[in-house]
Amino acid sequence: MTTTSTARPDRRAVAHPTSARRLLTAEWVKFRSLRSNWWVLGLGVLSIPLFAVSRVVSIARVPEAVGAAGTVGAVYVTAGVALTQLAFCTLAVLAVTTEYGTGQIRSTFAAAPRRLHALGAKLAVTVLVVLLASLVAVALAWAASAPWFARIGTSVDLLRGEDARIVLGAPLYLAAASALAFGIGTIVRNSAAGVALVLGLLLVVENLLSLVPWAPVQTFAAHLPVTAGSALLRAEAVGSVLTTSGSSALSPWGGFAVMLAWVAAVLVVAAVLVRRRDA
Repeated sequence: MTTTSTARPDRRAVAHPTSARRLLTAEWVKFRSLRSNWWVLGLGVLSIPLFAVSRVVSIARVPEAVGAAGTVGAVYVTAGVALTQLAFCTLAVLAVTTEYGTGQIRSTFAAAPRRLHALGAKLAVTVLVVLLASLVAVALAWAASAPWFARIGTSVDLLRGEDARIVLGAPLYLAAASALAFGIGTIVRNSAAGVALVLGLLLVVENLLSLVPWAPVQTFAAHLPVTAGSALLRAEAVGSVLTTSGSSALSPWGGFAVMLAWVAAVLVVAAVLVRRRDA
C-alpha cells in the first residue's frame, strides 16, 4: 500500500528590512491619512495670500502711502508668514506628539528598531511638506496681490537681491521653524504642552526680551531662533514682520544660520532622549 503526501507550500512571512524609502513611504501614509493635517496645512497656505491681498488693498486706499519708501512688494507678499508660522509649527509638533499620545509610537519603533531612522523619516516628511506648501502659498500670494502693485507703486522682481531673498526665504524660514517645533515636540512628547511651549517661546518670550532696554539682553534676544531667522525676511526700508526686535546685528543669511544652529541643537537633544527613554 502506498501513501502519497502533498507538500504544503512554505507560507512563512518574509520580513523586509526597513529601508529609508519604506520609512518615508510609511510616514507619508500616516501624514496624509489624517484629515486634521490637511486642515491645518490649508489654513497655513491660505493665510499668506489673504494677508498679502489685505495689505496691498489697504495701501491702495491711502494715497499718501502709494510709492513711499516703505512700500516693498516682497514684504507684502510674505506678510502672512507670521500667522502661517503658527499653523505649521503646530502641525510639526502634532506630527510626533500624536503618536506618543495614542501609543502608536511603540508600533513605529517595533517596526523600525533603529529609532533615529524612524524619527528622521518623520522629520523629513514634515519639513518637506511644509516647504512645498510654503512655496505654493508664496506663489499664490504673489499672483493674488500682483494686480495692485502698479496702483501702489511697487513690484516684486526676483532679479533684485532683496526681493529674491525675502520671497524665497519665506519657505526656508517656515521649514526651519517647523523642524525646530518638531524637535521640541519630540522632547516633551505631549501635544498640548508642545504647542504651548513652541508658541510661547517663539512668539511671546522672544518679543518680550527684545523690548528689554538693556544691551546684553538685546544681544541675546537677537540670537534667538525667530529673531535671528527673521533677518532673512527683513527689508531695509521696513524691517521684519515677524518680531518686534529692531536689531540688525546679524546679516540675513547669518541670522538664518543662527536659526539653523538652534534647530540642530534641539534635534540633537531630541535624538538623545528618543534613544534613552522608553516609548
